[in-house]
Amino acid sequence: MKFSAKKLLLFDLDGTLINSAPDLAKSVNLMLQKLQRKPFSEEIIHEWVGNGAMMLVKRALSAKAIVDETLDDGLVSDALEIFFDFYSKHLCDDTHLYPNVPHTLEALKKRGYRLAIITNKPFAFVAPILQDLDIETLFEFVLGGDSLDVKKPDPAPLLHACTTLGEEVAHTLMIGDSKNDIQAANACGMHSVGVSYGYNYGQKIEVFSPTVVIENFVELLELL
Repeated sequence: MKFSAKKLLLFDLDGTLINSAPDLAKSVNLMLQKLQRKPFSEEIIHEWVGNGAMMLVKRALSAKAIVDETLDDGLVSDALEIFFDFYSKHLCDDTHLYPNVPHTLEALKKRGYRLAIITNKPFAFVAPILQDLDIETLFEFVLGGDSLDVKKPDPAPLLHACTTLGEEVAHTLMIGDSKNDIQAANACGMHSVGVSYGYNYGQKIEVFSPTVVIENFVELLELL
């Protein structure tokens, strides 16, 4: 299919534009080491990414994807502070753009599309990563996971972007790798593109009914 009348493109960050799993895993394991807990493989931590830093830390402390609801609040708070400290120092050690992301974004920008990022990643970490990867000038708006009171899969961040940028939902497209992206889009009647790579808790993105699924980021140029 080919989308028509789209003006605003909303992109998820981790798992869609960038592979940040190596640095997230490193920081999680440094946190666990400081707390004298066992580390995990990058593959396991990979499946815990997508719901923001708090959830990632809780999953690491629980040693599983389903959070242990008996976790001590003080422990979680201390662990989150330790994680933030480590991650802020390792934001782009091994984080990299997925294939075809830079030139696809540049081509979309040249075609006149407005580009924005809607991520569950804490806002403070987003700009340094975009700058390090040299793509910060492509986006006119960035919303972090802590920018509002709620984050994806709640549709509010997507609607906030539309309102802030003065675009209608019908003229907006959400692109992401996770059920959080697709569920947020579906909840507000927005078309979406699911990418088949990235982080989706080991589930196929098709399960969550995106409008279209692509395997390579460059396919966006054929859809728009």
